[in-house]
Amino acid sequence: MSQPLKILQIIPSISLVYGGPSQMVRGLSSALAEKGAAVTVLTTDSNGDIDQPPLDVPLNTPVATDGYEVIYFRCSPFRRYKFSLGLLKWLAQNAADYDLAHIHALFSPVSSAAAAIARFKGLPYILRPLGTLDPADLQKKRQLKQIYVSLLEGPNIGGAAALHFTSPQEAKVSERFGHAAHDLVIPLGVSQTAPIHSDADSDKTASVRDRFGIPSHRPIILYMSRIDPKKGLDLLLPALETLIQQGVDFHFILCGANPQDRNYEQQIQNRVQTSCLAEQSTLTGFVSGELKAALLKESDLFVLPSYYENFGIAVAEAMLAGKPVVISDGVYIWEDIKASNSGWISDCEADSLTQALSQALQSETERRKRGLNAKNYALEHYSWPAIAQQTLSAYEQILKPAQ
Repeated sequence: MSQPLKILQIIPSISLVYGGPSQMVRGLSSALAEKGAAVTVLTTDSNGDIDQPPLDVPLNTPVATDGYEVIYFRCSPFRRYKFSLGLLKWLAQNAADYDLAHIHALFSPVSSAAAAIARFKGLPYILRPLGTLDPADLQKKRQLKQIYVSLLEGPNIGGAAALHFTSPQEAKVSERFGHAAHDLVIPLGVSQTAPIHSDADSDKTASVRDRFGIPSHRPIILYMSRIDPKKGLDLLLPALETLIQQGVDFHFILCGANPQDRNYEQQIQNRVQTSCLAEQSTLTGFVSGELKAALLKESDLFVLPSYYENFGIAVAEAMLAGKPVVISDGVYIWEDIKASNSGWISDCEADSLTQALSQALQSETERRKRGLNAKNYALEHYSWPAIAQQTLSAYEQILKPAQ
């Protein structure tokens, strides 16, 4: 019997406060392990860049987690950038023991340095850009990124065995800086959220409507993602305000945080609390576990109007929960949503988003129909077992010349 592939997954943090990327690595690692791979995740104890304490985890030693192992390293000396000299030293000393590294995030110092070490050690590696090669994202700190590309990220892309994109549109728009690179287009997977127990005394498991005082006749519009300028909240809030002014009845639940920019998070909260949305909105902050599951279960419509989104794992989660979605065409799986009739698509502008939301709110029957379509599509296309098999096949193909 052949030995299982020994795979490194390298990511700056797997704390869930960072959202989709951390969640993806956890899900992928567990699914790969179920398919027989030996997976080690290298990461830091970072748990937010400003005001949270580090993760309370053992450091520098393997921690068994859902069939795979995680090795956490102290985030130091640059907490905001989730950097770790210890992680890089460990990688340099142990790279020869692994078949391949899957590195998540570009323009992140620890990921970039890890890719450089893999190059020098002859360890094949795949880079997953997380949308950072999108032209819109490259405009942020453009001059600094140009220097970064010339020193590190350009050679890393050139030396990669493949670039992992999560949608054809992400692959189409992404910059390669003149380097030839093999593209892998493999979507992200989602898992069913935690089951909701029946303990009526628990705040977390009580009815969402009861807990937040939402009338039974009001449809719930749910936003559950990071509070970030790219997410289109500057389109969503005006669109919702317009609907209220038009007499449309709904309740808006805003779930999310931004551990890297608390000022922006506070600006969005202030906007909601001082506008006509205040009486028809609930702000929860970051949610997980049973409360997250309850919110997905009891909402009527999920919304994410991002300016650009390489996949949108929150959208896929909502679909798996049977919720119709309203997304912008900046969310790169919008064509899948349209083709499967799983929701409504808007342009990246407030009037178009208002119209899409208005249409979605007009008919409960249509929402249920599109929600069922969404669930069926997610079960078929975004299941972790299928994605793990596709990923393992890609790993094996990359390693064939070396065998």
